[in-house]
Amino acid sequence: MQIAELLAVNARKYPDHEAIITPDSRHTWRQLHQQSLKLAGYLRQHYNINPGDRVALFMTNSYPWVLSYFAVINLGAILVPINARLSGEELGYILGDCQARLLLSSEQQASILASSTARCPTLLLDTADSMLSSTRDDFKPPAIQPQDACTLLYTSGTTGRPKGVLFNHLNILTVATTTAVEMGVNHNSRLLHMMPLTHSAPVHVFLLGGTLVGACHVVLSEFRPDLLLDWVERERTTHFFGAPVAFLLTAAQPDIGQRDLSSMQAWIYGGAPLSSEQIGKVSQAFGSNQFYCVYGLTEAGPSGTLLDPMEHSEKAGSIGKRGALHTEIRLVDEQLKDITDDRVGEILIRSEAMMQGYWNNPQATADCLTEDGWLHSGDLARRDAEGYLWVVGRKKDLIISGGVNIYPREIEALLEQHPAIVEVAVIGVPHEQWGETVKACVVLRQPLTNLAGELRHYLESRLADYKIPRLYQLCEALPRNANGKVMKHKLS
Repeated sequence: MQIAELLAVNARKYPDHEAIITPDSRHTWRQLHQQSLKLAGYLRQHYNINPGDRVALFMTNSYPWVLSYFAVINLGAILVPINARLSGEELGYILGDCQARLLLSSEQQASILASSTARCPTLLLDTADSMLSSTRDDFKPPAIQPQDACTLLYTSGTTGRPKGVLFNHLNILTVATTTAVEMGVNHNSRLLHMMPLTHSAPVHVFLLGGTLVGACHVVLSEFRPDLLLDWVERERTTHFFGAPVAFLLTAAQPDIGQRDLSSMQAWIYGGAPLSSEQIGKVSQAFGSNQFYCVYGLTEAGPSGTLLDPMEHSEKAGSIGKRGALHTEIRLVDEQLKDITDDRVGEILIRSEAMMQGYWNNPQATADCLTEDGWLHSGDLARRDAEGYLWVVGRKKDLIISGGVNIYPREIEALLEQHPAIVEVAVIGVPHEQWGETVKACVVLRQPLTNLAGELRHYLESRLADYKIPRLYQLCEALPRNANGKVMKHKLS
């Protein structure tokens, strides 16, 4: 089985079932399959796209986005989804790095396209319907094997230039199967997509997980709390995936208690855990306890761990204790020996969903993968007495002060509970005597008379003295990349 065959199967099994719903259109599985073949034929005829060629996709969530995804896959080419919020310079870097033969985009991205110096043919898909109506129906997909490369996703680049992460059909279908089994997705499900499909979880886990079983996809171009509530009610959706902030913002909507969210079977969040306090507030607001926490990373598919609804009452804030379907998890020390006590170690992941490697970067691939196929996550965690993992930070973010390890995430989690703080990033800065010292960069919702004094007093009863930040910086906002991740390397 390969990805494009999923459309052909669904077109035969569920020809008149709705596949893609957007604010502007509704398309069945038969229509999506037929139009993807037509677009593939157009790209072959007019741009000579062949198996293995890289075709970039630069637009917001839409029917043309989904259509383009399957058309490129039908060609045996390698799709390169690019976040629509990137700058022209960032776009140009990725197009050059992957040596894209073609860029598929829209008029909405015109200003960014104009600012890019990339030399790449560009096709705007705003008039896709008229384009397809004049295209022949005789395109025949090439023979495609499960081991053939099909997708190149670029990492978010929080510490420098993004790296291309290469996947084949088998990798992605493994993740899709995991989703269907673990989240109860079937052909009657209705998945609401509001997170950018250029990210690994939205596209591999949910778009492909739903497509695997013939579920319906409700696709919106942006996330807004009011839109989330509107579309759950309007389309009676059953599954939604979002970052934790999506749930926190929606829970704060004044009319959420009057909304009918009874169709929802699974609220899924990833990117960071929700604390016990946060999940309590969200559960009460949503009138549901069907929350799933998923942990993984792009290089893993993303596959990783799972905290299911039954576990949230006792273990909210944890990422779970087991690998999801098809996935193994280990916690190891610097010598890659398994940790059995409560010490901090690095999470390793192994699964058939894992990447083939970094694009044209064999050294980075070798640094990331062990000889026996385990992927270094770079995430540090502790395992509690019941076996649950609690992430304490990124290995690259570890602060060593006076020879003692300090984990920024532990400090950030406490400061985030302060009523005056909107968000915070904790970093290590050079110190002549101690090597490094701890600094907190904070964004406030209300002013503090003595920032350093008040925050230090707040932490004194909650944290060991050596972990308490000595330095504080007030920021208007934390620097973030297009995927919303904080770029700590830009703080100092």
